[in-house]
Amino acid sequence: MRVLFVSKRHPQQRDLIERPYGRFHHLPLALAALGHEVRVQLCSHRGMASLALARDGVEWTSHDVRTLGVARMLRTLSAEAAAFGPDWVVGCSDAWFGWLARRIAARTNARLAVDAYDNYEAYMRWNLPLHQAWRRAVRAADLVTAAGPQLAARLQRHRRGGRDVEILPMAADGEFVARDRVACRDALGLPADAPLIGYSGSWARNRGTHVMLDSYRRVRALRPDARLVLSGRPPADVLELPGVIALGYLDDAQLPVLLNALDVAWVVTADTAFGRYSYPAKLCEAMACGVAVVATATEPVRWMLRDRAQCLAQVGDPESIAARTLANLDLGRIDYGPLPSWDEVGRDFGTMLSR
Repeated sequence: MRVLFVSKRHPQQRDLIERPYGRFHHLPLALAALGHEVRVQLCSHRGMASLALARDGVEWTSHDVRTLGVARMLRTLSAEAAAFGPDWVVGCSDAWFGWLARRIAARTNARLAVDAYDNYEAYMRWNLPLHQAWRRAVRAADLVTAAGPQLAARLQRHRRGGRDVEILPMAADGEFVARDRVACRDALGLPADAPLIGYSGSWARNRGTHVMLDSYRRVRALRPDARLVLSGRPPADVLELPGVIALGYLDDAQLPVLLNALDVAWVVTADTAFGRYSYPAKLCEAMACGVAVVATATEPVRWMLRDRAQCLAQVGDPESIAARTLANLDLGRIDYGPLPSWDEVGRDFGTMLSR
C-alpha cells in the first residue's frame, strides 16, 4: 500500500524533524518496516522553510503556512499527494488535520483514515467551524482510530453507523526502559538516598496540576526527607516549597534517566473535557521503566493501568494522592505486565488499513 500521513510538525511542542517521537513518528516507520510505501506531509506555522528528507524508509516533507501562504500551501500539498498517488491518507495530530486529510483524500481518490490521541474538541472550544469540520472528517473516514476506548466511544457518536472506531493505544518510545536507579541519580546530581517524587509536564488548572502542591505538603509532613523533582518550567510558587529540585528543561536523552531516578512518578489529569479522554504518554513511559506511579483515576488512566488500585488516586483529591504516594515510596520496581510497543501498534494499524 501507499500511505500518506498528514500531521502538524510540532505536536505537543516537539519538532518531528529535529526530535522525532511518539505515534506521529513511529506509526509511519512501522508501516514502512512492513513493506508499505510511506510518506509524511508535515505542516507548521512558524515561518519555516520547506524541506524534504528520507529517514528510516519514510519520505518526509515539511511546509509552513506563514512562509507559503494558505493558497500556495494547499496547492503544494495537493500536488505532492497527487504525485505520490496514495491508497490511504491518514490525518493525525489535531482537528485541522482531519479536515486537511479529508480534502487531500478526496482530491487523490484515496481512502481516508483519521487518528485521534486526544479529544481535539477540547481545544479552542470557541472554534465551532473547526469542530464541525473535524466531525465531518470522522463521519466520512473509512477508518477511525483512537488512543483508547473512552475516546473511541466519543468518536463513534459522530460516525452514524459504518465501521466501528478502532483502538490504537499509546506506547512508550524505545529508550524508556528500566535502568539502574543509583546510576540515574548520580547522572543528574540527585540525592542518592532521599525518597524522590517526580513530575514532568505542563502546569495548568484544567489539567488538575494545582492539587500537587497540597499533596506534596502532606507527603512532607510525614516524610520530611521526601523531595519533589521537576523538569520543565514550573510556577514560581512551586519552586519556593522546601525540598523541591528544579532541573529545568532536559535533553530528550535525559528524560528516561529522570524517570528511572524516581521512587514515584506523578501523572495528574482532571475530570474535564480534555482529561476524560487523555491517555498520557508520561504514564506509558513510567510504566515502561517499571517506576511506581500515582495517577489520578480518570477512566482512560484506569484503563491504561488495568485498574491497578495501588497506583490510582481520586481525581482532584490531594489527600488521596498523598496517601497513595506515601504507600508507594518503598515499592521499588513494578511489573506492569505486557505493554504495547510502537512496533506492535504499527502492525495492528497496518492490519486495519488492509481490511
